Amino acid sequence: MVLVPHTHWDREWYEPFQVFRLKLADVVDDVLARAEADPEFRFTLDGQFAAVDDYLELRPENRHRVAELVRQGRLSIGPWYILLDEFLCSGETIVRNLELGWQGAEALGGAMPVGYLPDMFGHTAQIPQILSRAGIEHASLWRGAPGALNRHAFRWEAPDGSAVRVEYLFDGYGNALDLFAIPSRLGSAVAAYREETRSWYGDDPVLGMLGTDHSAPRPDLMELVRGPGGEGLTVAGLAEYVTRFRPDDPRLPVVVGELRSHARGNILPGVISIRVGLKQAMARAERVVGEAEALAAHFRPGADYREAFLLAWRKIVESTAHDSVTGCGVDETADQVAARLAEAAQAGRAVRSAVLRSIAARVPADAHAVVNTVPWPRTVLAELDVAAPDPAAALTAVLPGGVAVPVQELGRSETVLGEEKLAAADLDKVIRRIHGRELFGQQIESYTVTPGALDFQVARVPSTPEFDLAALRAELAAAAEVAPGEWQVRTIAQERRRVLVAVPLDASGQVAVRTVQESPGPPEPVLAPAAVVSVTERSLASADVRVEVAGDGTLTVIGADGTTLTGIGRVVSGGDRGDSYNYGPPAADVLVDTPTSVVVSVVESGPLRGVLRVVRRYDWPESLSADVDVRAASTVPVEVTTLVELRAGEPFVRLDVSFVNPARDHRVRLHVPLPAPATDSAADGQFAVTVRGLTSEGGWGEYPLPTFPASSFVSAGPATVLLDHVTEYELAGDGAELALTLLRAVGWMSVNLHPLRDEPAGSEFPVPGAQYVGVPVRARLAIVPRRGGWGAAAAPRLAEEFRHDALVAPGLATAGGELPPSSSGLGVSGPGVVASAIRTRGDEIEVRLVAMSAAPTTATVTGAFVTCWRTDLLGRALEPLPVDGDRVDVELGPWEIATIRVS
Repeated sequence: MVLVPHTHWDREWYEPFQVFRLKLADVVDDVLARAEADPEFRFTLDGQFAAVDDYLELRPENRHRVAELVRQGRLSIGPWYILLDEFLCSGETIVRNLELGWQGAEALGGAMPVGYLPDMFGHTAQIPQILSRAGIEHASLWRGAPGALNRHAFRWEAPDGSAVRVEYLFDGYGNALDLFAIPSRLGSAVAAYREETRSWYGDDPVLGMLGTDHSAPRPDLMELVRGPGGEGLTVAGLAEYVTRFRPDDPRLPVVVGELRSHARGNILPGVISIRVGLKQAMARAERVVGEAEALAAHFRPGADYREAFLLAWRKIVESTAHDSVTGCGVDETADQVAARLAEAAQAGRAVRSAVLRSIAARVPADAHAVVNTVPWPRTVLAELDVAAPDPAAALTAVLPGGVAVPVQELGRSETVLGEEKLAAADLDKVIRRIHGRELFGQQIESYTVTPGALDFQVARVPSTPEFDLAALRAELAAAAEVAPGEWQVRTIAQERRRVLVAVPLDASGQVAVRTVQESPGPPEPVLAPAAVVSVTERSLASADVRVEVAGDGTLTVIGADGTTLTGIGRVVSGGDRGDSYNYGPPAADVLVDTPTSVVVSVVESGPLRGVLRVVRRYDWPESLSADVDVRAASTVPVEVTTLVELRAGEPFVRLDVSFVNPARDHRVRLHVPLPAPATDSAADGQFAVTVRGLTSEGGWGEYPLPTFPASSFVSAGPATVLLDHVTEYELAGDGAELALTLLRAVGWMSVNLHPLRDEPAGSEFPVPGAQYVGVPVRARLAIVPRRGGWGAAAAPRLAEEFRHDALVAPGLATAGGELPPSSSGLGVSGPGVVASAIRTRGDEIEVRLVAMSAAPTTATVTGAFVTCWRTDLLGRALEPLPVDGDRVDVELGPWEIATIRVS
């Protein structure tokens, strides 16, 4: 038996991060002292470099001690930065996790060359490709492996065919602990375990994982190993055991794709739907930081934002930990994760804003810059806030060269910003409100002083070059002496309008757009019928989609190919007596899906965008009763508001569903009925689309509920649903409908008596924050009606466009100037090809391409570059690729992840 002393370090969970970190420092202090005193001692620090970072922030003086033990191979660190939940972040975040962990470990002497994944709640399909493209040939894991396995190792293949050898921890990551329970019986315990696991190991040495959650190595370990009863025991690092085996052994059983079986360990699927706000915050941070990286690469390649991006990605990656974004910790931990993700988004937003300002600096102040956030051409609807001093005039929008584009007015601003009466002696208060020439958030255009009255005219962009505050003070003082009584002071703003403009954009491009009240030459564009959204009191229609609101507030959605989906958006509240790890249905559940009233109103009437508001009122049971298998008889009212939005040119209808949660102990799902029952679903995940059936494999102490995660879309039959964040779904009713979880509200971290799980997943701590009572809940999604499933619907690209709106910034140059020419950045094209990252790496730009297709394809990357290299996933050069003018073609296999560098 080969013993691997280790600790599994949950960075935050039932205690917040800083509490656990102090305990971590004690453990690592002990490990360093033990290793320095005994050359045969080995320790594996859980495969996550964050534990090293966290320790050295408290003990920076010990950096050289850690580095020396790593260099000698006696302390194993990395390769991950954090032991993540693979399903609750993007594939790109998984790559950044490995990148951060590998770089950190290499700087201290080297990373453990094993993809150690001991306690994740299942594993995504592309992990073997991610590891192998980083040069890692081995992995080790526990949960999620299928029940058919009966050996201690298997070959795990990704959808593209990449593979790693997996050392299967079939008996958990603490299987050797019990052998040391009675030291005097160590020899017999080891012998018995050797025989017990003979069928798994054959003649191979047994792997004894000696450690558990937050554990230190036992003080007498080496004495026991060397003493009586320790015969046949050796102590090693995990890599020393794993790398003795051939990664390409042809005798290994083969497992392909994701690992979400319940057969040999709980995978705790309820973490996908608990604390939905954390899942939304993760998606928001990833989106903002990714956009900021691409913008900086395209528009400010010389600017140095490395520290901002390092901060942002580290905080995102830290938050992916399998007890963090999962939401299965105490409230204090959840609050800390939310704050960390907010900081990451703030860092990304700061860079994004800085880049936008640099673009807007070339755009006149009476115009706007509009920037495309995807690397292919598209027409976007940009919302602008523009000056419109003539309330009767119609607006026209123009691009550089005087090209007219369609406009839809959304609303008009208030013009009276302030109105009050003051005594003449108090007029100086008005002067003190003025900062430079700013008043009420706008700039003073002019003012009028008459006896007893002071009127300011303000504008966002003043037409006069300067404002003399001293002259106003003197004039006002003189007028006050003439009229010492009561004065009326008003601040009148130039009228502004919110408008929607259809703006065509090149790949990763930008364009300036200006609205004018008189056409400068070309006539106002006439919208073609295909570009018009028509709106009635209960319907929206375009050339691509028609939507009708039924009496119960659900929708009928009809696609251009005649696909008809009915009953879309039914909202169902059912009881939940479970915990943060697993949904638990009450035995006598009451489902509420019928509203007591429905009100439909028109919010926007086209022609570019139509929006209907559907408000449904329900009475939901306020909680479970004293009998947890029965929902309470008392109810609480709730209004569920759905904004139904149709944009010209989009083949899907957007839904924005919101409510303030009034109830406890329940699950709220939105249903998408299918025209005919489906036998499987296809869900986007981390660089792949996974097909799943109507059941999940059971066999352990956890009921195999067929609820699954979807990242940016899920498809069944002719219905594809685009998603804003990772969402739990089920192909329910024997395949009759998709059910998407909007909220799961429970009050316990883990419960000891669970209807769908035999053993507790943790301690029975109360988590009142997970009930979300009084918390606004909001979900954004879109319905694509199209025969042929997600591929025919081009779902990967539609999902990117749904998640990534264009960015808009008001111009900063002198008003009235000529609009600057439009420009484009890197473009990515090819059937089923998307880009998960575009970023600056030194003097080059790195592009990560993903073939979201089961067939080989060619990705074409266009832009102003002359050299191109393929690299591995960690950025190490592999081979040059030929550049043809301003393009390079990259051949991609099915589901391949390819990284290139251009300059």
